[in-house]
Amino acid sequence: MKKLTVAALLLGLASFATESRAADIEVSNAFMRAAPVAGGTGAAFMTIVNHGGADRLISAEADISKSVELHTHVKDGDVYRMRKVDALAVAEHGSAELKPGGDHIMFIGLNAPVKEGTKVPLTLKFEKAGSIVVQLPVQGAGAMAPAAGMMPGAGMMHGGPGH
Repeated sequence: MKKLTVAALLLGLASFATESRAADIEVSNAFMRAAPVAGGTGAAFMTIVNHGGADRLISAEADISKSVELHTHVKDGDVYRMRKVDALAVAEHGSAELKPGGDHIMFIGLNAPVKEGTKVPLTLKFEKAGSIVVQLPVQGAGAMAPAAGMMPGAGMMHGGPGH
């Protein structure tokens, strides 16, 4: 019985540690693609769930590159092109999927190569909810989703206004 209680307690603590929230915003399934070239670009993806009123992701910050931008894809004739956007909306009681081929976070002018198997801290800034620090597990260069077996929300940390 003691083993079961300890296991349940540890499982509960692990679940708590893998959730990231700031006010009503929760971030899960975050990852970044490996980027082998210093000076190049990198991209990060995640799911943002809003448990409250409408909000917007207004910026992101990381020390791994000269700049970090919010991007989307826009159809230009027969070609889809990436475009910088000022913000990404997260609807009231809705979600935003940042994924390959869609909205994403772009790292421009990487200071060094970003290697698979490492983690990169990223601060997300929301208009109303404040800041959330996310630990991005780095997947392979062509990864389309978080690594198999990753818990939903793995690698996340708590944040909030003023953090």
